[in-house]
Amino acid sequence: MGQKRAVLVGINYPGTDGELKGCLNDVSRMRRCLVERFGFDEAGIRVLADADPSTPPPTGANIRLELERLVAGARAGDTLFFHYSGHGLQLPAETGEDDDTGYDECIVPCDLNLIKDQDFTELVAKVPDGCLFTMVSDSCHSGGLIDKTKEQIGNSTKQSKAQQLRDRDMKPPPASGAGACTCTSLLRIIHGALKSLGIHLPCHGHKQSTQNGGKEPDAKAEAEPPADAAGVTASTSRSLPLPTFIEMLRDKTGRHDVGVGSIRTTLFHHFGHDASPKVKRFVKVMVAKLRHDGKEVEQSHALRAALEQDVHSVEEVYAGPAAAAAAGRVPRNGVLVSGCQTDETSADATTPDGVSYGALSNAIQAVLAEGKRGAAVTNRELVVRARELLAKQGYTQQPGLYCSDEHAKLPFIC
Repeated sequence: MGQKRAVLVGINYPGTDGELKGCLNDVSRMRRCLVERFGFDEAGIRVLADADPSTPPPTGANIRLELERLVAGARAGDTLFFHYSGHGLQLPAETGEDDDTGYDECIVPCDLNLIKDQDFTELVAKVPDGCLFTMVSDSCHSGGLIDKTKEQIGNSTKQSKAQQLRDRDMKPPPASGAGACTCTSLLRIIHGALKSLGIHLPCHGHKQSTQNGGKEPDAKAEAEPPADAAGVTASTSRSLPLPTFIEMLRDKTGRHDVGVGSIRTTLFHHFGHDASPKVKRFVKVMVAKLRHDGKEVEQSHALRAALEQDVHSVEEVYAGPAAAAAAGRVPRNGVLVSGCQTDETSADATTPDGVSYGALSNAIQAVLAEGKRGAAVTNRELVVRARELLAKQGYTQQPGLYCSDEHAKLPFIC
């Protein structure tokens, strides 16, 4: 009998412009579900939640550390589970290359140290055969967070291709007060960011009533659709708009010149070794560009975190499909249940009586509660029924399922 282990992350971003209400409740309910329905041991569940001092803060470094530990100790027969409730973000391309189309889909830790789709792809590729890693991401733009995994339910892949075609005729969005981000101006931004390293050259829901983000839904609330008419359920998006993210990043780093064309270098400047591996590879490629252009680039302790990265092709640092095509092994042993498609948002809802939850997380609990205790629900059945329930409740988001044909037929989690 294999081990059952999980990492649960809930982030409400209290006191920020991106504040949410239901994420900690999602994690609390999922933790209880893992123990009571799926037989997980409490000791095998790691929780990271902001506004809860009893858990480690859900920073980018802490989330990566827990996920690496989860996968590093995996053996055939083990069950691995990761639940994320929080903001999602689409990060636009910024290399300046003509064929750098699409976006990086990311989750947003409490310290803004982004974790990208390719990071999850590389993580799941390490899962050994005979072991399954299931990921639920109740966040916006979550379709395809595990790149290169087959899309069983959803249309993110088709929309991604269509977006590529549209992007070919679109100029990159301008940085704040900086005009269009051309390749020349981008290199100037990168030059400035590297110089700072020592290198020369929405509406909110109801007020939370408890530390854990408001009252938890009871069994009746789980099965009921959101109120309408006079009893409107307050709903906000779990998508962090790019301008809001940039403002939050400026406040976090103290750098007021952060713009669309310098997000990745700013993340590297601030987080260094703890930055996303893809961010570090991006900086390595940009340094190579500067050197190719005859710029003097001195190494520093911080820069070594980037230069130590293996980059087999420039396409690895691209946003969107080019990065997925250039990545390493296909992640065979992963299942992703996404809150929505890549171009959609997921809802964070608060009922009139102060019950807060993520729409997908609530739907999953409702679907599981429909059947008999201990009865298996396959991954495909879970997503199909969650879609039907959310549509009935008036939500427009469409959950997705990404996995192999074999894994689509397996029971959800175990």
